[in-house]
Amino acid sequence: MSYLNVRNTSTNNVLGFTYPKLHQGKSWYIDFYAFDPADGKMKRKKYMLDGIVKVTERRKRAAEMMQAIMKQLRGGWNPWVNSSESRGYTLFDDCLENYLRYVGKMDRKKTIHSYTSRVNILKSYIKTQLIPIKYVYQFDEAFVNDFLDWILLDRDSSPTTRNNYRGWCYSLAEYLIGRKYITSNPVEGIKPLKEDAKARKDLTPVQLKQMAKYLKKEDPYFLLACYMEYFTFIRPTELTYVKVGDISVEKQTVFVSGMFSKNHKDANVGLNETLIKLMVELNIFAAPSSHYLFGKDFKPNSERLGPDRFNKRWVKMREALNWKDCYQFYSLKDSGIRDLANAEGAVVARDQARHSDISTTNRYIQGANMRVHEATKTFRGSFEDDEKKEE
Repeated sequence: MSYLNVRNTSTNNVLGFTYPKLHQGKSWYIDFYAFDPADGKMKRKKYMLDGIVKVTERRKRAAEMMQAIMKQLRGGWNPWVNSSESRGYTLFDDCLENYLRYVGKMDRKKTIHSYTSRVNILKSYIKTQLIPIKYVYQFDEAFVNDFLDWILLDRDSSPTTRNNYRGWCYSLAEYLIGRKYITSNPVEGIKPLKEDAKARKDLTPVQLKQMAKYLKKEDPYFLLACYMEYFTFIRPTELTYVKVGDISVEKQTVFVSGMFSKNHKDANVGLNETLIKLMVELNIFAAPSSHYLFGKDFKPNSERLGPDRFNKRWVKMREALNWKDCYQFYSLKDSGIRDLANAEGAVVARDQARHSDISTTNRYIQGANMRVHEATKTFRGSFEDDEKKEE
């Protein structure tokens, strides 16, 4: 089957079709295939001719129809796309490139740099997705909401930063609306966060023990994910890239590649006894070293888990435990840093988190050669009492 790519419309690289063909038999009809961008595949379109009684008229009408259909297809027409929606199937990458050229014409260099940086951050987010968006119509409220959550949670940003990105997404959407790529602004329904308080709260020791008890029974593999966040402070997106082979039982460390980390630096992060004990119980090390630590159902797998699954599974647990929305998956990191700092000091917690302001980045973030504090290997935090009882 040969496909013709239409190059002269806004739906570049999207529309494809086959030549119309007349079928004669018990029923007479014309059919052809055209690419449906919504389904991502070629679909068959069929026109019946049985309503025309005379055979000569059928042939004449069929010839006229095939000629007209072919002309329309070559002109960019697609039977599966309404003309008013066709620009929505423009490749999103192409829209972003056009947007950057538009931004490049602005007067202020600071604004150009800021907007360019945000486009690059948006592209980085898209790459983290198991099914990245492809067309501009997919830039909808759900996508923007997930992106802003990623900015706030995975990048450990402040509500102010998240709100700034919300404002930028609004302006990007206005740019797209002005050029008829989308018809409404998907950011309209997304509210800014209050900037005078944290959007999430730390978990109390009682809540942490409640969570551990519940997940040990209901979902021990997700408990491992929660322990990883509480004890190692590795961001959810970074966790999805950790492989079984990145874990060293002998050294009690996990390697985080700079290719996927927020600061783009390699690092070794300490693993304590509680984590390793659970990994052994779950038979994690029987999996190939090339498998991702968290795949389907949070078990080791050759395909990595989508970073959004952590929050979705957390919400299910939160509802079962009747917790408020302010307690989020990322609350585990806040709680872990709090407990480790109280137990072993702020410097130990800061190094374990690979987390500092600009003035202390070079002092505490030393990449793959950064010292792993021995205290992180025996620290048990709010789970200590439960572990002792089990022993």
